[in-house]
Amino acid sequence: MSKKNRTIPAYGLPIIETHFHLDYLKAAAPEDILAAARAIGVERFMSISVEPDNMPGVLALAERFADVFATLGVHPHEAAKFSDATAGYIQTHAAHDKVVAVGEIGLDYFYDHCDRTVQRQVFARQLQLAVECDLPVVIHTREADDDTMAILREYAPQLRRKGVVHSFTSGMELAQVAVELGFCLGINGIVTFNKADNVREVVAATPLTHLLLETDAPFLTPVPFRGVENAPVYLPFVAEKIAEVKDIRVEDVLEQTYRNAVREFFSPLG
Repeated sequence: MSKKNRTIPAYGLPIIETHFHLDYLKAAAPEDILAAARAIGVERFMSISVEPDNMPGVLALAERFADVFATLGVHPHEAAKFSDATAGYIQTHAAHDKVVAVGEIGLDYFYDHCDRTVQRQVFARQLQLAVECDLPVVIHTREADDDTMAILREYAPQLRRKGVVHSFTSGMELAQVAVELGFCLGINGIVTFNKADNVREVVAATPLTHLLLETDAPFLTPVPFRGVENAPVYLPFVAEKIAEVKDIRVEDVLEQTYRNAVREFFSPLG
């Protein structure tokens, strides 16, 4: 069946999109992108910041739509842009009722767009901000497993809610350490790619209680829609692949990943 003829499934269960970039999507207007996803069950959306300049815009979109929520943080590619003013912005807006996490933060040694020492310093500083603001985190890590594990071991005990290592493509050791520390792993369209056996192995080995659904839209469109801009409406294909890998019902994946997302980002802390 061609992708033009493939119907996007709707399972009648609520879904939370835990990672996409609404301000980056260009194929349709934001209201149309969200409406399409709502029609197949997406109940809440987490739009992710990546640099100081786009934090206000991400927050403005969250304020515009009742079911859209924001994270505030600086991606490792942009770590050199982090400043005291950036930290101040995050601290000032952390209590906003539409801000649910500090992110996207972390380390990226694959592209090395920023000096690794600066990346580590900024990652640690933003984790400390999350501790101070009592927020979970959204972590990006690529080809930096050892340093990521070391830094998370230092800060995770201080985070009441941990959050997620998003778009997980790292090794099994980091997956196990992250789960042991209390983090979830974010699974997106990569799990459907032909050459992503490593991701499927991690999914198979990770308890369903520590997996989250995401798209990272507009990037990483899942099979069978590769080649078009990604969007939250394609989340069911991620859930289907997880179910296939774990040999369980799709409904079980949807129900548990929804509970996981609520637990990590939307439940009030006692």
